[in-house]
This record gives sequence, C-alpha cells and structure tokens, in this order.
Amino acid sequence: MYQREFAMRLVAKTGDPLFCRLSVNTQLLARVDHLLKVGKNNFRPPPKIDSSVVRIEPRNPLPAIDFKEWDGLIRLCFNRKNKTLGSIFRQKAVCALMEKNFKTHQALQGSLDNQADADLVMQLGDVTNDTSMDLDSGDFDTMDEDMDGSTIPSTFKDKGLAVLKEHDYEDKRSSKLTQEDFLKLLAVFNKAGFHFS
Repeated sequence: MYQREFAMRLVAKTGDPLFCRLSVNTQLLARVDHLLKVGKNNFRPPPKIDSSVVRIEPRNPLPAIDFKEWDGLIRLCFNRKNKTLGSIFRQKAVCALMEKNFKTHQALQGSLDNQADADLVMQLGDVTNDTSMDLDSGDFDTMDEDMDGSTIPSTFKDKGLAVLKEHDYEDKRSSKLTQEDFLKLLAVFNKAGFHFS
C-alpha cells in the first residue's frame, strides 16, 4: 500500500501525465498492477491522503542491460520529459557530459591506440576548463541551448543528433516513448560510442 499519487506514478503508462523515471525504471524491473484504491476514511484517525494497493512482481530474468547506462539515459531524457529528444541532446550540459563519458569510456577501453581515434578525441575538445557543468556558476539558463556551438564542438553534438535522426527519435518526447523505445535508444547510442555512466 502506497500514497495514491506515488502508486499512480508506479503504474503510469506511456503518454500518461504521471509517466516519469519512476514508472520506466519500475516497469523495466517488475510488472506493476493497480489493485484497489483505499480511501482515507478507512483509517482512524483518517490521514489527509488516499492510498492505493499495487502488486509488484519482479521480472525474471532481468533485461540484459547495463543498469548504470540505463539510469544515465533515463535521467537525461526525463530531466525535461516534454521536450523533444533533439532539444535535450542539444543542451550544452548534456553535450559536455556525453563528451566526458565518451572520453572516459575510450580511455578505459584502450581504443586510443588508433591514431584516427586519438585525432577524433583531440578534435572534440578539452572539457577540463569547461565551467558549464559547475554548480557555482550562477545562472543556469546559460546551460540550456547551444545556439552557436561556441563551447561544445559541433562535430560531437552533430554525431549525437545524427544518431537520433537516423533512428527517428529527434522529434519524439520522453513522455511518449515506450520501454522498448528506451531500450532501442540506449542500444543505438552505445553502438555509436555514446555512454551515459
């Protein structure tokens, strides 16, 4: 038994106004069903909220995905769930984060042995002096859109947007995507060399 609003978020489906990260993550790992509403008048003293009973059955076997990667993608997509994915992946902060993750993953995989890969990483720019990710920088509105491409190299941003466009995700919104859409999106980004953890 949970507070009604929380329970409705657990069972929310694609397109529902309550559909959120909690819905996606819970439904990835379990089958969730709303069983019944429990009114506040069924308790003494009555609480200020209604409750609901939900059934949560863990999925067996679990999907074969990297859950850190999954969580990173879902966090980015649901930060502004009603924005298009193209708009989300154009943001300076998102591009900087993805570039940093790209470089870290490449370094960990040891694939920088190839000179072409090394040239690509050097071309993408150095984010060590990038203050767009600092929390103390003051105005958060400056992190939203990268209109002129001045901070984030356009080759990296364009590559991410090309992945979205190629698979018809650029104009879709997170709140309208299904579980399968998110799994496919994660797979195509990983295949293109983008990582979220």
